[in-house]
Amino acid sequence: MIWKTSTYTDSGSCVEWARPAAGVLVRDTKARERARVPFGPAAWQGFVDWAKQGQ
Repeated sequence: MIWKTSTYTDSGSCVEWARPAAGVLVRDTKARERARVPFGPAAWQGFVDWAKQGQ
């Protein structure tokens, strides 16, 4: 699985995301071994849209 970090990350204090077969997984960049939070496709798209608005 390929994990990606936001292009806006500059300090390493961010989250990473990956796209397995269904949905999206999110994890803390500083604690990669901890739990991953799953999002369905619609929920993830809603978050991305919200973030793009500068929220």
